[in-house]
This record gives sequence, structure tokens and C-alpha cells, in this order.
Amino acid sequence: MSRKESYEQRTEELLLPIVEEYHFELVDVEYVKEGGTWYLRAYIDKEGGITVDDCEAISRRMSDLLDEHDFIEGSYVFEVSSPGLGRPLKKEKDYARSMGKELEIRTYRPIGKEKEFYGVLTSYDETTVTIELEDHTEMTFAKTDLALIRLAFDF
Repeated sequence: MSRKESYEQRTEELLLPIVEEYHFELVDVEYVKEGGTWYLRAYIDKEGGITVDDCEAISRRMSDLLDEHDFIEGSYVFEVSSPGLGRPLKKEKDYARSMGKELEIRTYRPIGKEKEFYGVLTSYDETTVTIELEDHTEMTFAKTDLALIRLAFDF
């Protein structure tokens, strides 16, 4: 397990009981370097959406635990936020929640001269995703071929 994965997993273990106490969902944790600064980010959600106050409450509780356990080497910035509308599907629960909903899929390489696909999620497993296209045909993608998969949204 990489240092990054270890930090993310340990953060999830500490954060999950706090998030569940508030009846929120822990969507994701990431440890990333941006512009020379390391960020530890937690994404939380709840029915009706997350507020700034919700993020602040979780951040305060978790910051104390991070200081107490001190398992991350070096300096970093800890952030708690909503995953936002355009969040990618990453975990099994993301796919389960998205069944029957329209998705946007972008592939690394063209498939039939196209790299963007829109359709309703009809099935998925550990390695594939199947959507029903507008013409009612189904298309199955290997997850390794996907550059992006998220809920489609219109403005």
C-alpha cells in the first residue's frame, strides 16, 4: 500500500464514525499534491445537500483527531467539502445510487469515433459499466477504458 493510500485509508477509519454520528455520508477521501502543497480532502454528503456549517462541524472534530493521531508526515491542508454535482462515480455505492439515472461517460480512446457517451445506467460490476443509449441499445464499457464517469446534468 502506498503512503497516499495509507493516509486516505487511516483518515477514512477516523472520519467515518464522526460522519455517521451526523447522519452524513462519507463520499470520498483524497490525499493530493497541488501547486507544491499537500491536501487531505474529505467529501461528505447528505439528503438535501451539505452546508458550510456541516463541513465546519466535521472539520473541527476531525482536525482534533488528526492532531492527536499525527500519522501524516509533513505539512498538509485539511479540507471538508461537498462532492458537488459533477463528482465522478468511484465506489460501489456510487454506482448503486446511480442505477436508472443518466450518466456521462468519457473514454480515453475513441469508440466508433466517439469519446463521449450519455445513457442510463442499467448494470455494472467490478470491471464493466453498461448504459442504455437514447436509441434503446445497450453499450458496455470496461472501467479501465473510462477517463470519466459521472451523473449527467443539464443547465
